[in-house]
Order: sequence, then structure tokens, then C-alpha cells
Amino acid sequence: MPLLSVSALTKSYPQKILFENIGFDVSENDKIGLVGVNGCGKTTLFRIILGTEEADAGFVHKSSDVTIGVMNQSVTDFSGSLYEYVLCEFDYLRDIENELERLIDEINGCTSDEQRIKLISRQDRLRVTFEQKDGMTYKSRTRSVLLGLGFSDEEQKKPLCQLSGGQKNKAQLARLLLSGADLLLLDEPTNHLDIESITWLEDYLLSLKKAFIVISHDRYFLDKVTNKTVEIINGTAKVTAGNYSRHVELTMTAREIQMRQYRNTQKEIRRIEGIIEQQRRFGRERNFITAESKRKQVERLKATLVEPEKETDSIHFNFTARECIANDVLVAEGLAKEYNGKRIFSNVDMLVKNGERVFILGANGCGKTTLLRILSRREYPTEGKSYTGPGVLMGYYDQNVSSTMGNGTLLDEIHNAYPFMNVGDIRNAMALFLFRGDSVFNEAQNASGGERARVQLLKLMLSGANLLLLDEPTNHLDIASREALEKALEEYGGTLIVVTHDRYLVNRLADRVLYMTEDGLCEYMGGYDEYFAEMKEKRQQQAKPKEKSEAALDFKAKKALKSEINRTKGETERTEKAIAEKEHELELTELAMNTPDYKRVMELSKKAEEIRAEIDALYEKWEKLTEKLEELIATSD
Repeated sequence: MPLLSVSALTKSYPQKILFENIGFDVSENDKIGLVGVNGCGKTTLFRIILGTEEADAGFVHKSSDVTIGVMNQSVTDFSGSLYEYVLCEFDYLRDIENELERLIDEINGCTSDEQRIKLISRQDRLRVTFEQKDGMTYKSRTRSVLLGLGFSDEEQKKPLCQLSGGQKNKAQLARLLLSGADLLLLDEPTNHLDIESITWLEDYLLSLKKAFIVISHDRYFLDKVTNKTVEIINGTAKVTAGNYSRHVELTMTAREIQMRQYRNTQKEIRRIEGIIEQQRRFGRERNFITAESKRKQVERLKATLVEPEKETDSIHFNFTARECIANDVLVAEGLAKEYNGKRIFSNVDMLVKNGERVFILGANGCGKTTLLRILSRREYPTEGKSYTGPGVLMGYYDQNVSSTMGNGTLLDEIHNAYPFMNVGDIRNAMALFLFRGDSVFNEAQNASGGERARVQLLKLMLSGANLLLLDEPTNHLDIASREALEKALEEYGGTLIVVTHDRYLVNRLADRVLYMTEDGLCEYMGGYDEYFAEMKEKRQQQAKPKEKSEAALDFKAKKALKSEINRTKGETERTEKAIAEKEHELELTELAMNTPDYKRVMELSKKAEEIRAEIDALYEKWEKLTEKLEELIATSD
């Protein structure tokens, strides 16, 4: 039985119909990507599933025992630290811990044997529950998730109220990932995450033994973590088995079949209409009867005739970059930047050649946006210099899309910026950025964040700049808009320097990747996949113990190493012996607890807990010694 079923769901507002008669099931192992253009109703569908908004028709059926997890809307009323906030997800385990501590005090102070038996029995039941719900690891799991999402130990100690909006969203995501819900609803979980954190999240979701529905415009992320896709398009839902790329492939195949069927039906209608015309020319009674029969057949065929969605790739417009005579388009030497005495980055050297497509990656806060602002002359470096070659016309896109739009329509917004352009050419260019039909006459002041981003990007592409510096250009854009931008940039003839977390964009366009740290830039040829493979290989090499041959060690060093190996071996064996002795002692203690003397049982129970703690400490010591011994032996080989 499915965890959740959506059936014949319809939702509309006075201004527009979001979707009609959509349906799909969510089973235990489903990892569903929910996709569609901005405003198609994805988040509304989540609210309907949660019961916070009602559908106009249809229903959502949830399995009786299923629990659904979703990110909270507000965390402003919490006064503790980030770590404490996320730890609140385990309040039920903390309550058990507090109850166990209280029971120990009650048992120690109890004078009635009968009451003591009841308390001990309750203590045992609570301890079993605590262990079954992974109570021994919830604190370490909380820290691990926060580290994975990019929070340092110091940041975890900060009061939640001092964190940015993006950090608070990540804190909510951490709680959702740690929740015990059977079905997770994830709305743009990769927002505010850098590539390292997104990669960690992908691995976490792949290992998660739960179902989830994720709204995302990150195609690389969707391809990695989903096995089913639901696309809300033109008010309907297309459901396919497979990740996003498989969904696109199946959709294109279905469209081709639908188009072939549409053309064949049109051809058949024309053939039958020819027969009707012929029969009428004959003018006999039986010919009129045949013609009427054929006419009804044509009507039936026309009733089934549905024109497939038209491809939009037929629209063409060339974005022309001004001719650039320079071979070295941009040069940076020894750039460094600090704020209030804190160094953000240093030792940044760059050489970008004419026509190159260079992508800058790096962790959040490493200074990528600041570097782009320095290169575009919007900020000054603390050290170093940068310059462009002769004939370079630079264009800059700020990821913080301006909220200021002029009066008038979106078409006016472009035409006012480029008054000498033909309106037809402007509309063709706007169509490439998905402003088609009457949408070009929408009021600019009412434009959404995604529409504003597309307008600013289009203005930049029309500027004739032969060097574009783009800071997170796909932020605010849905998948269709991202693909439109990619196509435009692919056909652009100038030079690109792009800061982004969009790995799909990097793979499609990048000639090389520059990974930024506080100490400068590391270069990788190719797109994201090539960068990631090389980074992975480097990390594996760094993780291997350093190889040293005996020939490289002098006599004293080899002797010292051998002595260290022998000492570690001896300590390891002594620890193993101590573990065995303690485990035997624990076994005897537990056997001795089979006595009617309840006071004695309590003493032995306390002693057993102490022995278990000693055994845990010994095992931890043994693991460290074993690891050390392996490293020493590897060094001596």
C-alpha cells in the first residue's frame, strides 16, 4: 500500500488554474523529484498534502501510520544556540534521558521493595526504548549533519538569532533530515548550500531509508538522488519512472509519438474529406449516405485530435559580442582582500584568454563574489591588481537582482534600454528568455524574482559586451529558464567568467574550473565532472599513508620505528586482555544480579554500568592503537 496517494487533485485561484485532475502515488522507496516552472503550483501541492490548504477537488490519502516531515516556517522565537535548536528534534529522547536520571534517584531513595521492583522494571523498559530509537548516537548525529551542511563547531555554538536567514533555513533542513518522519517534503533544499554541502546532502539522501518528495531546479542534484519524476506542466502532471534526465528523454519520446499520431490523424482526415467531396459530386442518394457516414467519422477523428506542445527551439536570435582584439582578455596578479583586518583571500592569479569559459567554484564565504566585484571594478583589492586587454567591453551580472524596475511593460524595460533596436528583434530575443506571447506586456513592477533575473540577463546579453562576469546567474531561475540561459550562453561568442553552484551549467559550458580557497585558485581543465574526479583522486592520495622505503630510512630511524611498532603491539595486546577480563567481570556481575536481595541488585546494577563504561573506554583505546599500528606497519613497508 502506498504511503500517500494524490488523486484527481484540482486547485485554482480567481486569476489562474494551477492544476487539474493530477494524481500520483508515493511508495516506501520512492525518491520523487517534483519539477515545473515557477508558479505552476509545486509549493501549493505541498501545502495541500500537509492539509494547510484545501484543494478545489480530488483528495490526498495518507497511510494511517505515516508521518510527514517538512521544514518549519519560522524559528525567530528560539533563544538558544544553533546546536541546541537542532537538538530539539530529539526532545522525546532527552525526556527519556531525564526520566532515567530521575528513576536512578528514586530507586536509590526507595525503601519499599515492591516499589523498587516497579521502578527498576520501568527503568529497563525506558533503557530498551532509548537504545532502540538510537538514543546513544543522537548528539553525534546532530553534529555530523550540521558539519555536513557547512556549519563549523564554532558556528554551532552561536545563538540562532544571530544567524542569517540562509543559515536558519539550513538549520531547519538539518532538523528535517534528523526527524523520524516516514515521508520528507523538501522544498529547494540546496538553496544556500555550497557545492561541498550539496554533495554531502546527496550522499545523505541516497543512504536515507525513507521516501521523499523534493522540489528543486538543480538538475544535477535531481539526477543524483531521485528515482521518479512528477512534472506539473500546463495544469497537468506528467509522471515517469527515473531521474530528471530520464524524464526529459521519455517526455521527448512521448512528444514525438504524439506528434506522429497527430500528423497521421490530420492526413487521415484530409483523405476522408476527399472521399466526402467525391461522393457529393456523384450526387446520388447512396453517395449522400456514404458522405454523411464519412462526415461523422471525420468529426470523431477531430474530437480526438490534440495538438502536441510545440517545441520552442525554433526561435533564433544571435547575441553579438563586440569584436575583441586582445588575446589576454583579463589578467589578475596577487589579488587579496580583507575586511576589518580579516583576510578573505590572497594570492589570486588569473589569466583568461579570448573566448574562454571559466567557472569559479568554492565554499560559501571564500570570497568568490568579492573577487568578481574586484574584477568588474566594483570593489578595490587590498593587495594586487587586475586589468583587461585592449578592446574589452565588460558586462557584470549581480546575483542580488535589483528590486527596481521601470514603469511600463517588460517589453518597455528592454526597449528603453535599447531604443534603436527593432521591436521584432527585441521580442525574438525576449522569446529566447521565455517571454513569449502576451507575457511581454506584463507590468515590469509586478515581475517575479525569476522574471527580473531573466530581464537583467537579457539586457546584459544585448549590451554587446565581449566579457561577461556572471555571479550565480541561475539563481531565481526554474529549469526551463536555466536551459534557455544555457542555450543563449552557448551561442554567445564572447568570454565568460562565471561564479556558480549550478553543476549542470558548469558541465555544459566550462572550458576550465578555478576552485577558490583563502590561499588562491586551483585550476582544473574541463567541467564539473572532470574537476570532481580529479579532486576525489587527490583526496584519496592524501588519505593514504606516506610511503617510505627502508632505503630512505637510516639505521637509527628504522630502529626507532621498529621499537615503536613493538611498543604499540604490546599495548594493543594488553588492552585486548583487559577488555576480555572486564567482559568476564561484567558477565559474573550480571549473573550475581539473579538474587531476591533488591538492595544487592541495585548495587550490582550500578557496578555493571561502571564496568560497561570501562569496556567502552578500552574499546576506544584499542581502536586508536589498532589504527596507529596499521599506519606504523605501512610506513615500515
